[in-house]
Amino acid sequence: MPRLWKPGDAYIWISGLALMATLVMIGGLLFLIATKGLGAMWPDDIGHYTLKDGSVYLGQLRGRELVRGTSGVKSNSDFRVKLKIGNRDLYGLDFKWIDESEIVSIDFPLDAVILERREWGNYHGYLKEIRKNGQIILGSSPDAFAMLKDLIRDANKTYEKILKIEKGEIGDINYGIEKQRLKLRGLSIRGEADPEKESKYRLKIEQYEASYKVSEANLQRLYTELNRNKVVMVSTDGREKVLPLGKIVLAFRPNDMGVAEKVGFYVKRFWGFISDEPREANTEGGIFPAIFGTVLMVLIMSIVVMPFGVIAALYLREYAKQGLMVRIVRICVNNLAGVPSIVFGVFGVGFFLYGIGGIIDSVFFKEALPNPTFGTGGILWASLTLALLTVPVVIVATEEGLASVPRNIREGSLALGATKFETTWKVVIPSALPAILTGLILAIARATGEVAPLMITGVVKLAPDLPIDGHFPFLHLERKFMHLGFHIYDLGFQSPNSEAAKPMVFMTAFLLILIVVILNITAIVIRNRLRKKYATSAV
Repeated sequence: MPRLWKPGDAYIWISGLALMATLVMIGGLLFLIATKGLGAMWPDDIGHYTLKDGSVYLGQLRGRELVRGTSGVKSNSDFRVKLKIGNRDLYGLDFKWIDESEIVSIDFPLDAVILERREWGNYHGYLKEIRKNGQIILGSSPDAFAMLKDLIRDANKTYEKILKIEKGEIGDINYGIEKQRLKLRGLSIRGEADPEKESKYRLKIEQYEASYKVSEANLQRLYTELNRNKVVMVSTDGREKVLPLGKIVLAFRPNDMGVAEKVGFYVKRFWGFISDEPREANTEGGIFPAIFGTVLMVLIMSIVVMPFGVIAALYLREYAKQGLMVRIVRICVNNLAGVPSIVFGVFGVGFFLYGIGGIIDSVFFKEALPNPTFGTGGILWASLTLALLTVPVVIVATEEGLASVPRNIREGSLALGATKFETTWKVVIPSALPAILTGLILAIARATGEVAPLMITGVVKLAPDLPIDGHFPFLHLERKFMHLGFHIYDLGFQSPNSEAAKPMVFMTAFLLILIVVILNITAIVIRNRLRKKYATSAV
């Protein structure tokens, strides 16, 4: 009689169930992050809530929960709702919990307006009047809200011009002045008495200062134009608020929007989240600098870790004499993979920042001292620290790939007259490339989400300048940068308004996972193509 349950089947089933449970938990976590993040950008209807005590709130529903301590039959008296009421400058808070038993009525007025502001979060209220060039347009006018959106659009264009001058023209002027100042200081440090050079440098500084005055005058004119037009809003408790249109990002009436209009609004908001800079202590706006810093750091780390990891693995596997010393080195490499990341961060501070960075400053940037250039945190040192963190992974994966290349392939290449180097470069490495890329994939997956070593080697809450600009050498590896992982930590644990930051936390986490997946898929596709190209009987 055949046995229905073979030896070892129980372990197979247990392993399969454990894998299935793990995948379900991972999928559930990703679904939670995606819904919490992506859902926060949808323009939900805004309700007019009237309570028993006569108070009135205009807010969007953001949650509902059972009041603690209740039991038995559940009724409205056992639940409470969380409303995003906005108007932080009026109420002192963005969110408010209200017991459902206290709610008398809920209306959804079509003329309820939400204003996204550059400061103080959203404003919820009703349009009373628009003050355009001294002319007053009543909010009850049929075209008032359409005019308001047009004026806000024009104000945003003016604001973009202001940013272009501040970060473009004035940034270039300040860069030029600082460059000439450092040249003058360099002459003084070297003890060179060259009146002609000094006169030339001072003349350029004067020219830059004259250009600065012109740009400053243009800025003043644009700021006057930006805040010329105003809107008067009324809150549910009757308080009026006069807001310059230059402080408003956009205005919308969610209760008066159709599904198609809401979808278009959602797409626009999502694109703004990806392409804009953060504002309001990172709780509003976009995260483009953090996306840019994360991707650039991973690219620099990959460029560094690949050759060092592959060369180390090649030496250990192909050239080093196998013995006790090589075994000890392999043990050390495997142990390095388990060292806490913060330890690598401390090493990076001591070795890269204070060691190599200090030497670079003392040799090439004497005129800038005591202000450090490379002797402080920057994207280069953060990338190198993560390269050290992930190089054991690349070494181990590469060694396994090299070991899987059949011996007869090496011997065939040598028998045909190729040198050992030619055999290694043209035969062994191409055959092991899939395994090498597997190591790189694992390194990218680990490095992208690391935060602890970055906090002490160059990442900051808000970076005023990107590491890439129009000034030579164009890629400024000494600059500090923003990172998605640190952005999540900052929003979750250091934000002054944690409730308002929750949607940004989920959205940033979702985007970080998405970037990791995209980077890994790209590497996997390349690996699979190479595997087909260099397929052998053992690879």
